[in-house]
Amino acid sequence: MCNRLHKLKSYKMTNHNFRYASHPIDAQKYSTNELREHFLIDNLFEKNTIKLTYSMYDRFIVGGVMPTSKALKLETIPYLKSKHFLDRRELGIVNIGDTGRVTVDGITYEIKRKEALYVGKGNKDVIFENIDDNQPLFYINSAPAHNGFPTKKIGTEDAEVILLGESKLANKRVLNKLIVNSIVETCQLQMGLTELLPGNVWNTMPSHTHNRRMETYFYFDLEESQAVAHFMGETDNTRHIFIKNNQAVLSPEWSIHSGSGTSNYSFIWGMAGENLDYGDMDICPSNELK
Repeated sequence: MCNRLHKLKSYKMTNHNFRYASHPIDAQKYSTNELREHFLIDNLFEKNTIKLTYSMYDRFIVGGVMPTSKALKLETIPYLKSKHFLDRRELGIVNIGDTGRVTVDGITYEIKRKEALYVGKGNKDVIFENIDDNQPLFYINSAPAHNGFPTKKIGTEDAEVILLGESKLANKRVLNKLIVNSIVETCQLQMGLTELLPGNVWNTMPSHTHNRRMETYFYFDLEESQAVAHFMGETDNTRHIFIKNNQAVLSPEWSIHSGSGTSNYSFIWGMAGENLDYGDMDICPSNELK
């Protein structure tokens, strides 16, 4: 659903932080706290606020938008050195909360839970708002873009759905490709949503790396008393970070990105890099991990 909207009053409420890239040899020496400081993104959602993390991994931006009583405008941040956020970038949005609205240069899209919106380079105004007493939670990813492609909503009926895994391996899951080049034109950004079925806890096994792309994982639908152990690092020198609900983790090109939860959960994967080949990965058999 999209339409022209009445003039909307928006508020600028943006918090942002910066992350340097890490060499894998340096990461081997990180303590638990240092691993979390460099790779974990917590507290993504705050009422009436846009929270952004700018990463030096392919200059990827991870963020959360929580419009409660105000419409929130996506504004540029100092690292971009541009007048508008999307002057040289593209944007992917997935709603994990109640139905909300996103207005892009005067055109409004109603985004339901687990639906996505792709916003191309060159758009000036992106505004997020709730509907009535709903509480949408917009998870966003952004990457540099060389071209401007049309804005497109990806509803649940538009997703590419793939069933993966086996119950005996505790990794039976449903993969929903949302912002991928077979559905929408993008420069380098890709996003999708994976749901583990009840009784299944493992994701992305066997583990893999892809040297020409980085990735982020955002974990949600996890009960507050539960956690996910996210495994990262090189295949012969793995590390782990415990993740709570609604937290994200940066995954460098040299790192695996697998997880095991104390219950089932869902996660959103976002990628950027040199190519749009979803199958570009170097798999490591589970019995060879160290």
